[in-house]
Amino acid sequence: SCIFYYEENFTCTWSPEKEASYTWYKVKRTYSYGYKSDICSTDNSTRGNHASCSFLPPTITNPDNYTIQVEAQNADGIMKSDITYWNLDAIMKIEPPEIFSVKSVLGIKRMLQIKWIRPVLAPHSSTLKYTLRFRTINSAYWVNETYNLTELQAFTEYVMTLRCAPAESMFWSGWSQEKVGTTEEEAPYGLDLWRVLKPAMVDGRRPVQLMWKKATGAPVLEKALGYNIWYFPENNTNLTETVNTTNQTHELYLGGKTYWVYVVSYNSLGESPVATLRIPALNEKTFQCIEAMQACLTQDQLVVEWQSSAPEVDTWMVEWFPDVDSEPSSFSWESVSQARNWTIQKDELKPLWCYNISVYPVLRDRVGQPYSTQAYVQEGIPSAGPVTQADSIGVKTVTITWKEIPKSKRNGFIKNYTIFYQAEDGKEFSKTVNSNILQYRLESLTRRTSYSLQVMASTNAGGTNGTKINFKTLSISVLEIFFITSLVGGGFLILIMLTVAYGLKKPNKLKHLCWPDVPNPAESSIATWRGDDFKDKLNLKESDDPVNMEEDQVLKPYSAPTDFIDKLVVNFENFLEEVSTEELGKKSYNGLQYRLGYLGYPLTLLLIINHLLLYTGFCQFIGYG
Repeated sequence: SCIFYYEENFTCTWSPEKEASYTWYKVKRTYSYGYKSDICSTDNSTRGNHASCSFLPPTITNPDNYTIQVEAQNADGIMKSDITYWNLDAIMKIEPPEIFSVKSVLGIKRMLQIKWIRPVLAPHSSTLKYTLRFRTINSAYWVNETYNLTELQAFTEYVMTLRCAPAESMFWSGWSQEKVGTTEEEAPYGLDLWRVLKPAMVDGRRPVQLMWKKATGAPVLEKALGYNIWYFPENNTNLTETVNTTNQTHELYLGGKTYWVYVVSYNSLGESPVATLRIPALNEKTFQCIEAMQACLTQDQLVVEWQSSAPEVDTWMVEWFPDVDSEPSSFSWESVSQARNWTIQKDELKPLWCYNISVYPVLRDRVGQPYSTQAYVQEGIPSAGPVTQADSIGVKTVTITWKEIPKSKRNGFIKNYTIFYQAEDGKEFSKTVNSNILQYRLESLTRRTSYSLQVMASTNAGGTNGTKINFKTLSISVLEIFFITSLVGGGFLILIMLTVAYGLKKPNKLKHLCWPDVPNPAESSIATWRGDDFKDKLNLKESDDPVNMEEDQVLKPYSAPTDFIDKLVVNFENFLEEVSTEELGKKSYNGLQYRLGYLGYPLTLLLIINHLLLYTGFCQFIGYG
């Protein structure tokens, strides 16, 4: 093929076959309508898939007809192509034109006037044809036009570029440099209106958050000076209230009845059409028609599809916002008509963020019950693992509980949790549970053994371990402590019952065993060893003088006589005989106190043993045994 670059060169290119050895080429040309000929010899020929050769001025004249033949030669011989014929006007290619200006025409809406300069290197005798290409400044799609640009969007920036070619030529020039123009401004195009219904407050008022944005198809550069809002209860326009704001959201506090809300935007050239929204009554039942919905990812889009049981519903409102731990600060929404799917580019959503997506059916002025799902455009491993603690530690069991990871740190859907636990210097074990389980009981552990444990949360991208904790199993359980204590206590109870039964059967023997006779020192026969004087001093009851009695009650130093030891040596047999003849009725109160003292011995012993058992078991239960 050949092409004539006006006033530059005449270039021919070809695609040679694959050659086995080095090949060089010659291009034979006849020009001046066949009266002259020459050869373009190229020594940079290649065994590749193409080659080219150019004829340069001054041997290029226009108009003219050329014939071209390519000759290939290598060690095996020479091969010639067919002769081809070329008319220079038909294969002429010129420079692109230059756009001089792009302006709107005063008083003519939605129109741009484009002016350009004819290429300098173009034959003056040739009539040129042009192609105009344009797009909005935020679009990637070009529209081809040949002359006037009309029916454009108001107050919108357009990018223009132009190319041209001689009328007889098959080759177009390259595209010119881009030029930007803006159409005239008009009144606002319109609004898309939506709402978020919040729970009623204690006083019965309902917070309703109104949101609006430029309608689909509105000019990109359109700017509103403000917004007028008016609303009233259904069938009662006398209670109309109005609000003016410059924001694109406003919160109303409505009663429990049905309300109508109207919003318009305005600028210096006028107002937009009215956007209308019906707020249902608090107790109004909404219709439900969406049966199922799913969200899936393509290469660069998130696609949401749903199924409906109501064929008459053909308008839907799609609402999406980030699923965060606090109340979302902003909502996004978009109206869908004549379709049951919705798509959004991935780069419009944040990666590692979970989005709540709800679809509302809209039938005329009524909004139905939504159907919701969640989606990520990109998942990652959790930023943090679960916070874990060990509860109900037993001899061979322990209950592990953990908290959910905060939504902002999940970075994906939690698929499962894996519990890793390992005994000191032992083998590591693991248990995997579903994502809805936040507690697990480990069994078959070793008694009185230290363990380390951590829980891993996993998404489709991977897992992250949580905090590591340590715990030690018990050496004795509460049940075992209760059993041992009950066994010992029961044994002592049986012993006491047997003792009581024995005492009832043989009371005298039990009485002498528990309450042995204690002699009264005042009745002792030792008084006879020293005579009557000593006996009188010991017998305090026989004293008539109370003053002397008090003096006698006071202990006084007494020096024993030298023969006191000798007088203590008495006939032991007479002593036993005298004591045995004493009557029980003459026992004093002092003897009774001694007898009662023996009663607490077995009971005190039982209490001491019981307390020791309980204390030992408690120490072992808490891990100190």
